[in-house]
Amino acid sequence: MRHLILKLAILLIATALTGCGFQLRDNYQLPPAMQTISIEAPAFSEFKQVLERRLNLAGAQVGASQQNGLVIEILDDTLDRRTLSLSQSGQVAEYEMIYTVYYQLIEQGEASGRQQVDVYRDYQDDPNFALAKTREREILVQEMREEAARLLLRQTIAHLTE
Repeated sequence: MRHLILKLAILLIATALTGCGFQLRDNYQLPPAMQTISIEAPAFSEFKQVLERRLNLAGAQVGASQQNGLVIEILDDTLDRRTLSLSQSGQVAEYEMIYTVYYQLIEQGEASGRQQVDVYRDYQDDPNFALAKTREREILVQEMREEAARLLLRQTIAHLTE
């Protein structure tokens, strides 16, 4: 009896979630033009690897350059920082890190205009813990790349469904 009630409760919850339009995060419905896609990027681009992984997770087939298919050309990706605050001793206490990806879409040989994705994060620096802060900064930059790939994917889907 207890198992039957549990199964009915799970079924009821699943039905309610499905009925209200709930979808798991990053569950994209790709337009037909994005089923097969290729990426062109500068050599040794870490962002290209992140974007390929994100596209594969979304259900796209990432392959070699095609004449008539969709190509995402990564023109450049930059990481900048600017000072947000100083400590009492005059050292930088907090930075704002800005990760920018410049790209263009090439559809059937025609390139769209140059587009960009920006991701911002605050980073607190402490020279007393330089090694730990270096590792924290590396993790932060990787998370920023992941977020930029998500934003680029959303922008591309929006561009193709206009």
